[in-house]
Amino acid sequence: MTNHLAQETSPYLLQHAHNPVNWYPWGEEALEKSRTENKPIFLSIGYAACHWCHVMERESFESEIIAEILNRHFVSIKVDREERPDLDSIYMNAVVAMTGQGGWPMSIFLTPDLKPFYGGTYFPPAPRYGMPSFQDLLLSIINAWESQQVDIQRVSEQVTKHLRSSAAWDLSTQKDYSKDTLKTIAQKLVDSYDWIYGGWGGAPRFPAPMTIDFLLQQLAREGNPEIEKLVRHLLTTMSRGGIYDVVGGGFHRYSTDNNWLIPHFEKMLYDNAQLALVYLHAYLLTGNESFRSVCEQTLSFIQREMTGPEGGFFSSLDADSEGIEGKFYTWTLEEIRSALKDPSDMEFAYRVYTLSDTGNFDGKIILQKKESDEILAGRTGLSLTAFHNRLQIIHKQLLEARAMRVRPSTDDKVLVSWNALALRVFSEAARYLNKPEYLKTAQENAVFLLDNLLQEDLLFRSWRAGSAHHAGYLEDYAGLIVALIALYQADHNNHWFRSAQELMKLLLVKFSDPQGGFFDTQAGNSHLLVRPKEIQDNVTPSGNALSAHALLLLSAYDDNSEWRLLAENLIASTTDLASQYPRNFSYWLQSMDFAAGPVRQIAIVSPAKSPSSTALFEQMIWKKFRPRTILASTTYPPPQGAPTLLVDRPLQNNQLTAYICEGFICKKPVSTLEEFKNQLDSLDPL
Repeated sequence: MTNHLAQETSPYLLQHAHNPVNWYPWGEEALEKSRTENKPIFLSIGYAACHWCHVMERESFESEIIAEILNRHFVSIKVDREERPDLDSIYMNAVVAMTGQGGWPMSIFLTPDLKPFYGGTYFPPAPRYGMPSFQDLLLSIINAWESQQVDIQRVSEQVTKHLRSSAAWDLSTQKDYSKDTLKTIAQKLVDSYDWIYGGWGGAPRFPAPMTIDFLLQQLAREGNPEIEKLVRHLLTTMSRGGIYDVVGGGFHRYSTDNNWLIPHFEKMLYDNAQLALVYLHAYLLTGNESFRSVCEQTLSFIQREMTGPEGGFFSSLDADSEGIEGKFYTWTLEEIRSALKDPSDMEFAYRVYTLSDTGNFDGKIILQKKESDEILAGRTGLSLTAFHNRLQIIHKQLLEARAMRVRPSTDDKVLVSWNALALRVFSEAARYLNKPEYLKTAQENAVFLLDNLLQEDLLFRSWRAGSAHHAGYLEDYAGLIVALIALYQADHNNHWFRSAQELMKLLLVKFSDPQGGFFDTQAGNSHLLVRPKEIQDNVTPSGNALSAHALLLLSAYDDNSEWRLLAENLIASTTDLASQYPRNFSYWLQSMDFAAGPVRQIAIVSPAKSPSSTALFEQMIWKKFRPRTILASTTYPPPQGAPTLLVDRPLQNNQLTAYICEGFICKKPVSTLEEFKNQLDSLDPL
């Protein structure tokens, strides 16, 4: 027997399709039922890889007793937070306002007019952790609904008023920013860094890739040794293992302890895309081969385990397998011995990892290196390259053994904004590391997204099983624009640039707020209590911060002063908040860094009939991390719709010609690699 979720495509909703709870998806049918029958809505929001979502399902939503109470007295609605970030944002803000904390599964009770009056996260089947049982909570809500309507109305109005005020954004308060502003904020992050454990704040410890990437931009700008020390410390600490999967590559979502050892084991696409980008940039700035290795292993993990045959990237891998959190990723000592056939491999593993019969996690072993790769290589008498090669042999055997286990389930829906993060890193890695296989992955992903999720003038949010769902959000449009520009710099196919331009035109029509900034949702959704307008970055960049970056990138290619001014006003309105709370505005800070400049524009044109290879020129550009450099390259004459940067850039003596510009004012055009190198060197540091 199934409920109303049986026709959905979200893996998370389908997980609940056979619950005895009469779940509905969010939509008119459920909302009308609540209004007609005057029943409160029980709204449960989660996602497929969420461990505690699975726990609450087993304990409560599979219970016939709980189902009978919910079915009789409530309209129960289940939402995948990844498909509907608007609903998640609105009602998570409500839960935090009411309880002081949030998380998933989110459990919230609404009036028929969608106003929240009580909420929380996970509720146990029996009273514990200082929480009531879920059954007792439901009975209390029923009693209040029947006898305390006035109180419920008062609370729901107060919470709704708070939500509406928090959705407002005053852009009139603007503050100038400069390179000095960025330097001051970077120093604030250095001063608050935890040099014992790494990171900021206590457990649970999140990897904060946007914050690290901002610091890397400042390291590229000024060569601050304190920032380099911080970045080396944090990235080395995280990559030793635990939150990082040393066997298969890729990062788990966060660490529950201070030592980055015991993770919540789900693997999210957005974490891995952003962290691969950070390790790539860190490698380029420090030359640390271990950072390059982590980047490449993470990208290989995405290609191997999170890429569909059509080219889309999957959303996540579950934390659980066989109903046990982390079972797929943990080991017993005997399992390791069995996997490593050669005794010398086991001996080497003992020297690298802390291995014992008692383990370090519920009697099992989570692999974490004793020290950094550099220190361990020295202790084993190997060069760093030889050490990595030796480890690779061991990890390959462990990966083959692990492949025989029951895998965690995969949430195979494709989300545009998360795919955009991955598209960007594959594009950047392709050009910085000169890896054609990464470019192929990026190209296939871009083709898939544009062919399947962009239909006429509407970009969809989600795709699964051959069909697209849900109108896209601001973060989908803006994120894809940024990613397409990254791909254009690696591939130079004008289709990517034109697509980014057209998406920006759609974004401005669909999301602009006359009061300034952008709404997160398109106009016309009548089933929302408020129209959200998120400013702060979360685990992914906010839609407004991405929009500012996208506007800056496009204006740097096309000399669009209107778009650049719009981006600068957005950034200036958040400067004060970003200065006070830099970790909550890290992507804003990256956009601010680009806006503060200088932005270097490089145009390369080559003969159409006898084109010279631009590869050597491009390799010269991307030998180092250049966060404020954009590249456009074409055969001459440029195609219709090419960036303004390529217009009026003629060939010199019918030879490949390179132009290095700033504000569309260019240095003397050059045609030899030596001249080009000299001009590039004269610009540094960037």
